[in-house]
Amino acid sequence: MDEFIKVGIITSTHGLRGEVKVFPTTDDAKRFLDLEEIILDTGKGKRQLVIERVRFFKNMVILKFKGIDTIDDVQKFRQKELLVTRDQAVPLKENEYFIADLIGLLALSDEGEDLGTLAGVMQSAANDVYVIRKPGADDLLIPAIRECVRQVDLENGQITLHLLPGLREANQKKKKQE
Repeated sequence: MDEFIKVGIITSTHGLRGEVKVFPTTDDAKRFLDLEEIILDTGKGKRQLVIERVRFFKNMVILKFKGIDTIDDVQKFRQKELLVTRDQAVPLKENEYFIADLIGLLALSDEGEDLGTLAGVMQSAANDVYVIRKPGADDLLIPAIRECVRQVDLENGQITLHLLPGLREANQKKKKQE
């Protein structure tokens, strides 16, 4: 399991005084109000930043970091990820998982078929969609709903999925249309 959890991506600067717009990748953007510090993944390393101010605008979070006071100071932060440590993460409810913990799980059907590896999670308004990738096969898109997700076993590194009737065929039709 990763030591850090991604909570947002800096999309752009905001104004001239060192603020940044953040697209939250957490279920509850209000959680930024409870954070005093956050970790910036620069791509070359991690840098701890102290949060001075949090505001909200539409679906974005506006952050101001202590000691970073100009647009030039934050310009280099664009498209960088913001992380928290696991102890700062929001407690999960039963049957909730961090996306970072799901990536890489071996995906098996409830009939024992090796479907591949959970390679990504697409987030949508209705529900998440798991991207299952297997060499030599098209990606399989599985809705992350109770009817499809039978068991998540982080300890053994696998997820058991039920393929609803027609789901595999729907994935193949979508691929042909592209």
